[in-house]
Amino acid sequence: MRAYTIRRLLLVIPTVFLATLIIFIMMRLIPASIVDLMVAAGAGFGQPVEAKMSKPELEKELGLDVPIYTQYGRWIGVVPGADGSFNGILQGNLGVSLWDQQPVTDMLKERWPVTLELCGLALIIAVLVGLPIGIYSALQQDTMGDYIARSFSIAAMAVPGFWLATLVIVFPSIWWGYMPPIVYTPFTEDPIANLKQFILPALVLAGALSGIFMRTTRTMMLEVLRQDYIRTAWAKGLRERVVIIRHALKNALIPVVTMIGLNVPLLIGGEVIIEQIFCLPGMGRLILDATLSRDYPLVSGIMLLFAFGVVLINLIVDLSYGFLDPRVHYK
Repeated sequence: MRAYTIRRLLLVIPTVFLATLIIFIMMRLIPASIVDLMVAAGAGFGQPVEAKMSKPELEKELGLDVPIYTQYGRWIGVVPGADGSFNGILQGNLGVSLWDQQPVTDMLKERWPVTLELCGLALIIAVLVGLPIGIYSALQQDTMGDYIARSFSIAAMAVPGFWLATLVIVFPSIWWGYMPPIVYTPFTEDPIANLKQFILPALVLAGALSGIFMRTTRTMMLEVLRQDYIRTAWAKGLRERVVIIRHALKNALIPVVTMIGLNVPLLIGGEVIIEQIFCLPGMGRLILDATLSRDYPLVSGIMLLFAFGVVLINLIVDLSYGFLDPRVHYK
């Protein structure tokens, strides 16, 4: 298992490298570069609005006057910058925001706890809702309870998250005069106020995931319950709880855990919109603003962190197979 873990950790390097390369190139293919936006706004690199700079001058100040492969090499830290020094990712530097001159690392430190809390709460809610309903639906196959549970899962997957989030904000404000809190309160300052602010967006974000987990759990439970060793367990007179939890559920969880890993990117993509709707100062809202303003270092830094997080979670999912199924061996 140690050799397998080391190989998977080494695989993180080319995976994240490929992700950063794609993001770096795609950002520069978007129409209207940051230079165009700065010229249109009358702003310069670190200059007041009055001190306008020409487009060539801005490109030189921003370091965009060199070929794209040189820009990427400088960002990674394998090509020296204009001052002749190496100062990129390999040196622990994610760059500086081109608009407000703040280090990208400092901006991420301020925002990542919000995104982590929102995604964590949404994932916990999705698992706590999807798994029990999926197990119940499998045990009550083709009954009224099964039909209701399956209808719930289909509705949860079909309803768009942004539409549901809008309804959650609009209708309570019309009917009861209630609006979700929009001023962010850190968990360390007031845990109750923090959870009140995060519970609604987490429920909305967890909707589609809970439906996916429910359907997967139901399908796998039905398959496992038909196996010979389950019938043997029933014939031996074991209690229902023991048969379901110890024998059936543990073997049915492997595809469910796989689905959790595969849906992490979906969770990250959804929180970008949810943070914007609920005014949460997380990385999703930050990357949306950075993309609109073509802040290349900031977008690249956020996507690098997202890519690393997705790869790390999938590694944890792969390693959990050995715990769920002793027949899984790592070589």
